[in-house]
Amino acid sequence: MDDQEAVEAQALRVVDELFPHALGALLGGSAALGRATPASDLDVAVLLPDSDTSRREVIRHDGRIVELFLNTLADIPEFFAWDRARRRGTVLFVYDQGLPLADPHGHVARARQLARSVLASGPPPLTEAEWEHGRYALTCFLDDLSDIPPADRYEQLSLADQVLRLAADLVTAHHSAWTGIGKWLPRRLLIADPALGTALLAGHRAVAEHADPAPLAAAVEQALDLVGGPLMEGYVQRWRA
Repeated sequence: MDDQEAVEAQALRVVDELFPHALGALLGGSAALGRATPASDLDVAVLLPDSDTSRREVIRHDGRIVELFLNTLADIPEFFAWDRARRRGTVLFVYDQGLPLADPHGHVARARQLARSVLASGPPPLTEAEWEHGRYALTCFLDDLSDIPPADRYEQLSLADQVLRLAADLVTAHHSAWTGIGKWLPRRLLIADPALGTALLAGHRAVAEHADPAPLAAAVEQALDLVGGPLMEGYVQRWRA
């Protein structure tokens, strides 16, 4: 048995041992793409009968961390809508790109079809207030990054992380594309805008490796130009009564 087969077999054992009443399951994440390492966790989505409860659990099975996305059939449409609203589509992509582990009644196939339909509709657009807040926050952090002395490495690195995250969110939103966090942030950013995404990531690396914020600042200015430019003076944040 090769490594990929072993990973899939372990994921199926998790389902069989812990959820014998499951209506279907699939393996997602890096493991489904053949990119799992011995230390990688497993993302396993499990469809449950409506008598159970939708939830997310993290367990350890045979020495490996397993993240379980547990949903009842009745909850799937509402959960997919919630996942879309976050603009990351984490579980939507698990269903879209995952490997079916068990699907005796076709429920996984139908859930995958729904997930793909939701993904095809794209993430919801940002509201005007969200655009303005994003531009304002990115402008502020960029100014701080440009002003911070290179000797203050902890602060410089923290600011570079914030700048990259905010810029990625705005660039992906501009392209009506999905965003991400963690390792998925650069992946989604490069899909949305290969050229500007590469510039932003290279700029972030320049801060990390050389304490030089100039390349990142130049890339962020391009990102801001896409979405209306920098915003500080005149920004107003209104609170609901």
